[in-house]
Amino acid sequence: MDIFDLLTMLGGLSLFLFGMSVMGEALERRAGRQLRSLLGKITGSPVAGLLTGMGVTAVIQSSSATTVMVVGFVNSGLMTLKQAIYVIMGANVGTTVTAWVLSLAGLDSGNLWVKLLKPSSFTPVLALLGVVLYMTGKKDKRRDTGTILLGFATLMFGMETMSKAVAGLGELPGFQQLFVAFRNPVLGVLAGAVLTAVIQSSSASVGILQALAVTGQVSYGAAIPIIMGQNIGTCATAMLSSVGANRNAKRTAMVHLLFNVIGTAVWLSVFCLVRLLLRPGFLEGPASLWGIAVAHSVFNVLCTLLMLPLAGALEALVNRLVPEGKGTEELAKLDERLLWTPAVALERCREVAVEMAGLAVEDLGMGLRSLTAYDPDRAAKLRKNEERIDHYEDILSTYLVKLSASPIISGEDSAQAAKLLKLMGDFERIGDHGVNLLGAAETLGEKEWDLSASAREELKILSGAVEEILGLAQAAFLDNDLGSAVRVEPLEEVVDRLKEEMRSRHIRRMQKGECSLEIGFIWSDVLNDLERVADHCSNIAGCVMEMEHQGMNVHESLREMREGGGEFQRQVAAYGEKYALGK
Repeated sequence: MDIFDLLTMLGGLSLFLFGMSVMGEALERRAGRQLRSLLGKITGSPVAGLLTGMGVTAVIQSSSATTVMVVGFVNSGLMTLKQAIYVIMGANVGTTVTAWVLSLAGLDSGNLWVKLLKPSSFTPVLALLGVVLYMTGKKDKRRDTGTILLGFATLMFGMETMSKAVAGLGELPGFQQLFVAFRNPVLGVLAGAVLTAVIQSSSASVGILQALAVTGQVSYGAAIPIIMGQNIGTCATAMLSSVGANRNAKRTAMVHLLFNVIGTAVWLSVFCLVRLLLRPGFLEGPASLWGIAVAHSVFNVLCTLLMLPLAGALEALVNRLVPEGKGTEELAKLDERLLWTPAVALERCREVAVEMAGLAVEDLGMGLRSLTAYDPDRAAKLRKNEERIDHYEDILSTYLVKLSASPIISGEDSAQAAKLLKLMGDFERIGDHGVNLLGAAETLGEKEWDLSASAREELKILSGAVEEILGLAQAAFLDNDLGSAVRVEPLEEVVDRLKEEMRSRHIRRMQKGECSLEIGFIWSDVLNDLERVADHCSNIAGCVMEMEHQGMNVHESLREMREGGGEFQRQVAAYGEKYALGK
């Protein structure tokens, strides 16, 4: 093996790791919403948890990624520790799929149909199809499918290139001695653990082991301990991800580590006893690609069978290792670990936005009531709500920006994140207007000024219109109710008219000496606040319609609706009659 073979090997390894990464990210984007639906059906049933872990890991080709997701779910309260244990067990079995796919490279036969199963035969076709789908696809799903095929083709090409480059290593005495040393089970476990911890993927490290197996110097006696060590090394990612998480999330990462450490300790002991007492001959023979896949699968299945009945004891053990502290811990509403599953992260953002919207609507209502009946307790609650709204805006905006920048987010979810970011700003401003109304009420109280009877009656009518438009906007957002969204715009026009008419009436009252100039300034601010609330409701309704109809030009549609008359004008007339000021 010369320097050129070494460079070829490094190039093959790079393509292999890159292809695995690209394929995994595209698979996550493609299966995003199905993944969210699958995870939402998790129950405490061991079978459901196992199948979920197996299915998710088989799709995204990484048990490390699955476990990091699970840590995030537990940290956010989306999953219990008990549910997480079963999912982690299933993930360890699901990760064996990659090794079986890679073992196809070892097929060698003169039979035409067997030759067609070799990656070197079908990956060029997949690569061509992937390029066509990627370059011609106008929809994200089509482009993601193309990326999956290209990633797979790159992965298999890298595997084949790496295998050919390392074939000459079998003739080097140093390489031969290296794998003689790895026949020491402890050294094999350590080597597998370190390699996997460095590249953070047990699937990739098994693929590298399979590539080295083509040299003929990797015996089953050396390969099996390395495979066991790889399961321990894959825990590094989850352990790192649990830093800064709550207690149950740390316990989840600890479950992953203990599951693999205990399983490795038990089956490594059995392996050593079998080798010592029975001395099976196949352990000295060279490992094949499919043989490594078999060993990988058998080991992970045996670990799961061993630990499944001990799930309760495993839960009790991690509870002792990570004991309860003083006080209570808050669940992380927006955990960055959920960014590994954009569809789930987006749903969590929506839940926080719904809570924020509820607080904003409540604040506006309390602000309106304060104008006619000031209550110190209500004022304190309003300001406390405002602090929470501001906090939600800060964490949501930061989180949504990170989510939008995720390489594994689909185009549809990215658009939804952008709309949610816009909606959040409107709800935050509605909460601010509630605080403004409270400030106006407090100024009136401090100055001992009273609104005239006419102004109070007019304010009651305008308040009813604003509360209704708020209810419509909130319903449109919460339930994606297009019927409510469409009714917002006619009512917003009525609110605009009410504001102008009420301002004119107040000027006439001042001219008659029925109201002071000072109160007039406060009255003008109140009217502006309520009119702007209606504007924000219009923005919210427009966003909801855009979310439901991608590519729809809401402003153009509203303009056509206004100019077209018909139903829009009928609704304006109905609302105008309902909220008429009278004489």
